Amino acid sequence: MRKFLFFFYMLLCFDAAAQVDSSSNKLMSDLDSKSEPATGKQPVKVFHSQRLINANTVEMLQKGFLQFKVIHNFGDMSGSNGGFSTAFGLDGATDIKLAFLFGLTKNLNVIFSRSKGGSLVNQLWEMGFKYRFIEQRENDASHPLSIALFANGVVSTQRRDTNTVNIKEFHYPKKSDRMSQVVQLMIAKKFGKILSFQLSPTYVHTNFVIPGDVKSVFALGTGIRVPVYKRFSMIADYFHSFRSNKTVAGVRLYDTFGIGLEFLTPGHVFHMNFTNATNILENRFIPRTFTSWGKGQYRWGFTIERNFVLFRDKKK
Repeated sequence: MRKFLFFFYMLLCFDAAAQVDSSSNKLMSDLDSKSEPATGKQPVKVFHSQRLINANTVEMLQKGFLQFKVIHNFGDMSGSNGGFSTAFGLDGATDIKLAFLFGLTKNLNVIFSRSKGGSLVNQLWEMGFKYRFIEQRENDASHPLSIALFANGVVSTQRRDTNTVNIKEFHYPKKSDRMSQVVQLMIAKKFGKILSFQLSPTYVHTNFVIPGDVKSVFALGTGIRVPVYKRFSMIADYFHSFRSNKTVAGVRLYDTFGIGLEFLTPGHVFHMNFTNATNILENRFIPRTFTSWGKGQYRWGFTIERNFVLFRDKKK
């Protein structure tokens, strides 16, 4: 079933790319348009997607637009759990996320998603928002950067562990223990047509952790996008967690690094991802990445974003 879903997503993507006509190109141009008058201080599109590999970006969905997003991480490509016997990770899915984003206003998006979960904690539901304070503009010294805030709340609906001897992450003594929260500030700038760069200071709080772990983690994320050829770009992001303990229950924790290709098609964006993170949600991969690039514990996956127009701003 997982293989079927994978090939369905891939066919959906390439079918859309193969059937490009003049109306599709017009749609893509319309989706990318900032709908601003030609004043010489046009808004700058720093990124072409609301997400890189693991990181959110400062980009916003336009008012009245709905976005459907599918993110899929496969199993280890190499190491003890990868290789030819598992088709280099294709036989397994570490995490899957289905998300809806809605442009409530020009600078406010709301988010709702469901994630499988890539570790012991799974069945994750997310609600959140993203708000943009300032948008970079061309030839405007008062708007040199784009700055946005992302925040979410995540709850797990999996069955709790009742074992009181070896307490696991999903022990959940109280209902509130099922929850975690993220607050992330994103500061980004596009340098000419060559490089887009972003810093993402992030705070993650988990209501319940196993003995010896910490509930609150600060991290700093970075992200880049470099155009390669026409609609192709290289993308990458990295998160470093500032925490005193580098191991949990005797298992070492690692920073997350992702790299991939971005392919723009009419109406949607397709990402081919490679990362050592198993979890997709920031609530999980920032405090809980036990897999390392150096041990071959990296995986490939993909992200597909498709935009739909629900209503248009009559003022524009």
